[in-house]
Amino acid sequence: MRGYFAIGAERISKPVNAGNLFRSAHAFGAAFVLTIAAESRVERAPSDTSHTPEHVPWYHYDRVADLDLPGGCRLVGVEFLPEAEDLPSFPHPQRAAYVFGPERGVLSPELLARCDHVVRIPTRFCVNLAVAGSIVMYDRLIAYGRFPERPLSSTAKPEPVPPHRHGSPLRRSRA
Repeated sequence: MRGYFAIGAERISKPVNAGNLFRSAHAFGAAFVLTIAAESRVERAPSDTSHTPEHVPWYHYDRVADLDLPGGCRLVGVEFLPEAEDLPSFPHPQRAAYVFGPERGVLSPELLARCDHVVRIPTRFCVNLAVAGSIVMYDRLIAYGRFPERPLSSTAKPEPVPPHRHGSPLRRSRA
């Protein structure tokens, strides 16, 4: 898979949610994780059994204005807003930092103003922060991974993996 991604959260306060989110980011291969105005205890979350900070760079920013991403990295806000683009239709940037809002809250207006894209998971209501992060990372994996199309029935055989042209990600059709 080409490119990279990062996972972040703004004003996160529950260590269990942070630990689950960042453990999943580690498992999916995040290049780094970040927090903005987070409570300090989220970095010592016992639910992060993979010990993400020992293996993946972790950047903490006290304010949105301090957020500093690598050149060319697109900031993607994930928020339950009617005007946000539905995740299944979203073309993931090759270099992206996905940021999630706090529990029982939304991304701040300052952070939303900095986002290059805002996407939403098309559910009836908000899901848990760590669950939302895993859904976004899985969608990115499906979009950029080298996987054959799914068969249309449970008795059909999967297609062989299509060839991958160097320099461009394989995009699955979402028909």
